[in-house]
Amino acid sequence: MKASKPTLEILEGDRALFSSSGKWLHPLFEAEKWLNKQAVDPRRLTLRDNIVGKAAALLIVRLDIRRVEAGVLSRLGEGVLIKHEVSYSCADRVDKILCRTEQELSGVDDPQEAYRILSEKI
Repeated sequence: MKASKPTLEILEGDRALFSSSGKWLHPLFEAEKWLNKQAVDPRRLTLRDNIVGKAAALLIVRLDIRRVEAGVLSRLGEGVLIKHEVSYSCADRVDKILCRTEQELSGVDDPQEAYRILSEKI
């Protein structure tokens, strides 16, 4: 059986240290658990994610990752990354992600508050 392509990866340089093929925001919660067990400075890592909306951007900021490579990046997610001085690149930029979570967090700007809200949903 063919392994599915990762939806999220954490890299140090060109070397993948962590990957997940999960859906929604689950890979970011998995990444947090993984990071908590590692002796690595998250500010030196790159997070590569297929889709980064506002919710994902807030979780990424909370993880203290300072570099993001997104396949698709929403303008709301971009605003979070800019505000928190996270460097980023993306293949496609969209006005918004068609996801209820993007709308639910539209008025949330605190990464800790976003984490609390999203943790309750998981």
